[in-house]
Amino acid sequence: MNPSLVADGLVLLHALFIACVALGGFLALRWPAVAYLHLPCLLWGILIELGGFICPLTPLEVQWRLAAGEGGYSGGFIDHYIMPLIYPPGLTRLTQLMLGLALVLGNGLIYGYLLYKRARRSRRYP
Repeated sequence: MNPSLVADGLVLLHALFIACVALGGFLALRWPAVAYLHLPCLLWGILIELGGFICPLTPLEVQWRLAAGEGGYSGGFIDHYIMPLIYPPGLTRLTQLMLGLALVLGNGLIYGYLLYKRARRSRRYP
């Protein structure tokens, strides 16, 4: 097994997971059953951001990179791959807290709307 390919696969998996956390609520608006997958992912993402933890996929990826003879990196996945795309270099604790709060507020609005819609529908059809 090619360690570099495994590390790249982990990056892709990590990116897809982050996309699910960030955007899964919008999919749940269209397909409410998606919430069963999205909510645990969302809770994990919020825990990672607000708790200041590093996702376990990050050290695993670094381990595979080192096994491939490539350089590892310090910090988290978001700091290494995502932050340079969105923000200037350097993930601060404040930025991490803001990302976590954005997840809570944005998805709170989405799921609040879904619950409101469900309650309205159940009142209509007793």
